[in-house]
Amino acid sequence: MKKKSMLDLHRVDVDEYKEVAKIPLVVVLDNVRSEMNVGSVFRTGDAFVIEGVVLCGITSQPPRPEIHKTALGAEESVQWKYYKETLDAVNYLRGEGYKILSIEQVHGSTSLEKFITKPGEKYAVIFGNEVKGVQQEVVDASDGCIEIPQLGTKHSLNIANTAAIVMWHVFQQCKL
Repeated sequence: MKKKSMLDLHRVDVDEYKEVAKIPLVVVLDNVRSEMNVGSVFRTGDAFVIEGVVLCGITSQPPRPEIHKTALGAEESVQWKYYKETLDAVNYLRGEGYKILSIEQVHGSTSLEKFITKPGEKYAVIFGNEVKGVQQEVVDASDGCIEIPQLGTKHSLNIANTAAIVMWHVFQQCKL
């Protein structure tokens, strides 16, 4: 087998990307401290054509060299906003008609494989700090929580990996 060339991949440029239909998904980063995780979320968000990324609290904002290192320019194609307080972002998104879902291990969470998107609904998924997770007050303000099932000795995944899994799950359900 021969690797595909850039021509074979039919990639669009940044201006064309901004006009491409997006899946009804916004990713919210709640106090994510690693700029490389932030960059990775941008890059995955670009791959799965999400509507945007919302950066909150201590989460770094582009332009930053460490974000660019992993985003590879996706921080310029994926729309983003910044909010000092995550709850302000949640309230804004709810007002825009998004269903708010924290990605967190809580009692009563929905296991990811059982989460089914509904046509016409928009979703905002919140990923938390690498150590503390999603703030409890943000979990409390959410419409629900989604958990990725895990069987190993660790109780969590890296935020960039978690975001990629969740974005893929939503992407594969949306018909563009």
